[in-house]
Amino acid sequence: MQDDISGWSDWDLNFKGIEEISSPSELHGLLTGIVCITQAPTREEWIKILETLEVPELNPEALEVLTTEGDDVAHALSEDELDYLPMLPDDEHTLSERVQALADWCTGVVLGFGLASGHIRPDEQEWIENLQDVAAVEFEESDDDDEGEESYQELYEFVRLIPVSLAMGRKKVAIDDTPLLKHFPAKNLQAKVTDATNVVEMFTPHRPS
Repeated sequence: MQDDISGWSDWDLNFKGIEEISSPSELHGLLTGIVCITQAPTREEWIKILETLEVPELNPEALEVLTTEGDDVAHALSEDELDYLPMLPDDEHTLSERVQALADWCTGVVLGFGLASGHIRPDEQEWIENLQDVAAVEFEESDDDDEGEESYQELYEFVRLIPVSLAMGRKKVAIDDTPLLKHFPAKNLQAKVTDATNVVEMFTPHRPS
């Protein structure tokens, strides 16, 4: 299965049961958004991040998977090959599942970026709004056809490299110096995920609804 090649099987196995996060894809988006801003967090730093977000303590194996993926994402976002890939289920899963996972991933990127950066540069607003738009996509039964599959692939390619653009030209900061650990009050992550748009719209007040 391609899930084994992409790493989705391992990722899903380790993170599917975290109630505070909508899906493993959202966690990968959250990781990606954070790493757009920061140096790849160490194991100890991930423990602090998860504690701040009130995510239950991970077992050592899951924590190692998270740390390793953070390193890999940081490398992918710093390279010119444009080979960054969201962590999503492959095409052996239903189109509905894949659309929802992509929407969750976009939500995670917006949330992680907003919490870690605390501000958005003018040139980044459109990219964030694009992620928000895809995060709001809803799947209908009538979309489950070849045209729907093509639309999904277009959305995927449209948002896949936005994190590369968000990371480009940034001097990465230490995770301890981010608003995520310095200023953001700890509370239930699901409330933050639900309110992810507001985290960003503080800096994009004129975005149409």
